[in-house]
Amino acid sequence: MSGSLIEIGLGATSLSLIIAIASMVLAFLSLYRGAPSFLHSARHGMILIAILTTIGCITIIWSFVIKDFSVLYVAQNSNSQLPLLYRLTALWGAHEGSLMLWLWYLATFSAIAVYVHWKSHPLSMPYVIMTLAGLQIGFMVFILFLSNPFIEVHPALPDGRDLNPLLQDPGLAFHPPTLYMGYVAFSIPFAFAIAALARGQSGREWVVTTRRWTLFAWVTLTSGILLGGYWAYYELGWGGYWAWDPVENASLMPWLTGTAFLHSIMAQDQRNLFQTWNVFLIITTFALSLLGTFLVRSGVLTSVHSFAADPGRGAYILLFLIVVSVIAYGLLIWRGHRLIGPHKVSNLVSRESALLYNNLLFVAAAIIVLTGTLYPLAIEVLTGERVSVAAPYFNKVMAPVMLGIVLLMGIGPLIPWRKSSYSRMQKQFSIPIGLAVLISIVSYFLGATDIIAMIAIGLVGFVLAATSLDIFGAVKAHRQVTNRSWFSSLSVLAGNNQRRYGGFIVHLGTLVLIIGVIGSAFFKEEATVNMKPGDQVVAGPYTLTYKTIVPQKGPNYSERMAFFDWKKEDGTTGTLTPSKRNYPVTQTVTTEASILSTLVGDLYVVLGNEHGKGEVTTRVFWNPLVNWVWIGWMIVLFGVLFAMTKRAPKIVSTPNKKPTKEVLV
Repeated sequence: MSGSLIEIGLGATSLSLIIAIASMVLAFLSLYRGAPSFLHSARHGMILIAILTTIGCITIIWSFVIKDFSVLYVAQNSNSQLPLLYRLTALWGAHEGSLMLWLWYLATFSAIAVYVHWKSHPLSMPYVIMTLAGLQIGFMVFILFLSNPFIEVHPALPDGRDLNPLLQDPGLAFHPPTLYMGYVAFSIPFAFAIAALARGQSGREWVVTTRRWTLFAWVTLTSGILLGGYWAYYELGWGGYWAWDPVENASLMPWLTGTAFLHSIMAQDQRNLFQTWNVFLIITTFALSLLGTFLVRSGVLTSVHSFAADPGRGAYILLFLIVVSVIAYGLLIWRGHRLIGPHKVSNLVSRESALLYNNLLFVAAAIIVLTGTLYPLAIEVLTGERVSVAAPYFNKVMAPVMLGIVLLMGIGPLIPWRKSSYSRMQKQFSIPIGLAVLISIVSYFLGATDIIAMIAIGLVGFVLAATSLDIFGAVKAHRQVTNRSWFSSLSVLAGNNQRRYGGFIVHLGTLVLIIGVIGSAFFKEEATVNMKPGDQVVAGPYTLTYKTIVPQKGPNYSERMAFFDWKKEDGTTGTLTPSKRNYPVTQTVTTEASILSTLVGDLYVVLGNEHGKGEVTTRVFWNPLVNWVWIGWMIVLFGVLFAMTKRAPKIVSTPNKKPTKEVLV
């Protein structure tokens, strides 16, 4: 019975490949022959593909739920003792399932985009369908012929090998699918950008249409990155959340160019600027998303994600990335000149100029990360020598770039389009600049001796002050006209301009996140000590006393759990219980940190090796303000949701400059 179930999933996915090919051909013929019925059939095909790939995913997940070890992928990535949550999330536990998830996202987003934008963008739809169907075909071929999650084994295996213990954690259960969602969602703006190129469409139509898709992709990618950071923080036991790990960098690169794109499309929307640049940015962002998938799934990089290593199949993803990039960038080179509009940036002190500087800094940051990530690979290929680019390189090179971005965060949104004057800039920013200098000086006397930390703290104060004064001035003016209360005026202003105030909220969340980064990076305390029962160690405002260590039993693991009593300077007390777990099926040992979290900071304890007679090596961290990183992320989420409540203006699809047939052929 279960065997037939997985065969249904295989059949549905195989059929979706045939339909994707047919949809691509039909969309092309609808242009070539001018036959609308072909395009209608292609549209139905996209929706059918989403249904079929959903069936494929459900059959795999259900096979995990019922512990069907006749399915090879289930047997390799679960065990009869694995808790239900992780049997549900084991779909993305390895190559086959994670790429199936990638395909399902792509098929679902494609169907939604075609359905939602069908009536408003009929002229772009053939190109959009061809692009999305082409991407689907690439992943379907990979799944069915190189990374098949539907393979059966007979007779069925008595039990599974178990899921990688690092994946048996709520943080990592939700981190990969969220990250993938962000990667794949960029495919929709990418497809509309390709359509704009193919049609020679120079207007703001495609950026306005895909603005919500871009926001959705950006916020899910942001969430995926931060969920991964949160998981690393409490699971890996090194006391931090970001280590410039190569696979972390792989997710950061599309985030950087995607953030640049999110800012840059405002100039195209408002002033019809940067048309070609925006197409370049979204192509690059989607290409970097594919690169991120390749780096994670190929195993060419050594990282904490090494469970996903498979160089053989990674070669296919690399080839697919090259094909997509050559077609997209080739089209940009061939037809990009058709997108160039009549307007140009005419003044170096204007909002469009600030957006340009912002873009250059984000792209520079992406190049720095890309270089640091791929340089060791290039050296190994060329010389056979193994080198690594560690955190100090990234910290030193990225610091001035990120400080520049924070500075522009305070200036850009507040200066007008086209041109600003020196007197206006002086009036707007003299108080924030004075306040920033004062805060930097005060931070020095509070212990911020690092110059980067002092500048960063001052810039956070500058952006907060500049933005607050701007909002205060707007609310004050509104009150004078309407006689409303302060809160009512602010509500009306925000409700009438969700995009602007949503952006302010996102910037506020980013500042809160930066405060968390500054506190946990520059004021962190760390100690590694061998402790016997009764020994004490001081971390921040806490005194930690080691009591004992005892064995414990979990559902599919055993562990050694230590007990530490903590006492704060104000007299409050409690207990922390770090442990080391042993998963017998995979013979894997994991470290489980124990954390006392407050808004002021985290007391973070990790258990090391035992030395007999109850003596253990213990790592103790005091991480000030670290929770502000996650609070900032929540504020960013709220800001994006608030900005997305603004409906996009209705834009009728503009006609081609040439007949449709001439544009395509």
